[in-house]
Amino acid sequence: MTRWLKRILLLLLIACIGIIGICAYRMHTADRAVPVLNYHQINDRDQNSLTVQTAQFEEEMQYLVDNGYHAITPEEMLDAWENGTPLPEKPVIITFDDGYVDNYKNAFPILQKYNLKATIFLISDFMGTYPNYMTWGEVEEMQQSGLIDFESHTLSHPELDKIPADEVWTQLSASKQALEWRLNKPIRFIAYPCGSYDQELERMTKEAGYRAAFTVRYGLASPSENPFVLDRVPIFGCTTHQFLRFRLRLEYAPIFAPLDALSRSLVKDGHTILAKFVPAP
Repeated sequence: MTRWLKRILLLLLIACIGIIGICAYRMHTADRAVPVLNYHQINDRDQNSLTVQTAQFEEEMQYLVDNGYHAITPEEMLDAWENGTPLPEKPVIITFDDGYVDNYKNAFPILQKYNLKATIFLISDFMGTYPNYMTWGEVEEMQQSGLIDFESHTLSHPELDKIPADEVWTQLSASKQALEWRLNKPIRFIAYPCGSYDQELERMTKEAGYRAAFTVRYGLASPSENPFVLDRVPIFGCTTHQFLRFRLRLEYAPIFAPLDALSRSLVKDGHTILAKFVPAP
């Protein structure tokens, strides 16, 4: 019995050493990758998975500043990857999808307080149309601050891989043109609505004149990645233990992203009980 116990303990030790080695390797090989944080709503009203409370958002922004992160834009990231321009130590990109009015009322003052750059992907037809979305005046004020970059999230937020090709082209090109006219700046980046994409959409996005595109798939954006399916770090999908989850997802994305993908795959295949045993924050 003692001999078998020793063998089991030895096997467990070897497994632990192997896991630690794999984790260390994944962390080391992600040295040129950039965490792209993905937010939606910032308010104290909506209790749903897309919403981060205002105080929680400020705690997360303060954590970035206190721990030496430097907020950059997607343009700066792509310039570094393609042209070799230097990036600051511990770069991070802060993004918001949709253009909710609470991004202006709640998130913007916090970003100003900590002098952090951010990128907001706008649904261009919704701006100034629906009360839960920003007005063009608010967008202009944020842009003039020099901290906020605005990019495309299509005209009206359809899942682009589920609509006809002519409608896809309209969503891609017309939103780009509308935002360039409104903001008097090139629009070079897009976030796919719901993160949905396929190879044909990647091709059309490039043809429409975008430089890169973002999904909602969990992971770090990497220079080895296809620039039209860049990963992000979703800071949504959970309403409990938000700050701990934020830290784990940010600091250990190379380790947890594959586990998150495994968990989602198990759920998709109907193995929800097995998925609960996968340690993915």
